[in-house]
Amino acid sequence: MGLLFTSGLLAQIKAKTDTLPADPASQALTASASQATAIGTQTDKLAGAAPVAGTATQNWQTAEADVVSIGAAGVRNKVHDLSLNISTLAGTVITVRLYKKVNGVERKVYEQAFNAAADPPGLPIINGAWATHDVIRVSLQSNNAADNGKAVDYDCMLEAM
Repeated sequence: MGLLFTSGLLAQIKAKTDTLPADPASQALTASASQATAIGTQTDKLAGAAPVAGTATQNWQTAEADVVSIGAAGVRNKVHDLSLNISTLAGTVITVRLYKKVNGVERKVYEQAFNAAADPPGLPIINGAWATHDVIRVSLQSNNAADNGKAVDYDCMLEAM
């Protein structure tokens, strides 16, 4: 049994294959310079920004006080880690709060209480990806006056989006 091709069918097949490149595989793998730059820009972001680390010294018992503000207005980031060190504090109720803008208004979006005597001194407040396009404000408050004037360390990892 043989295949029968009419001259019209052969002409249609030839017309469709005449415009194919001589080496389609290599052409598909060749990216333009702008495409390569765009790919490089995106993969460079995966390395993350330099870690943000520091110390805040406040009167933690007198009132809720800011530890650190992460990010900037209009800048998209993923926060992969935010850890606090409360090893210098003595309070039995150390309250950590996170605030960020929701529809343009700063709102409390996280609150958790820790015990400096019973909980580990290193607190993973954000452990995973948390996307933001504005500032995340981190505050802390203690129930012990001995914590006033004490240092609280923080460490944060960001990735530009």
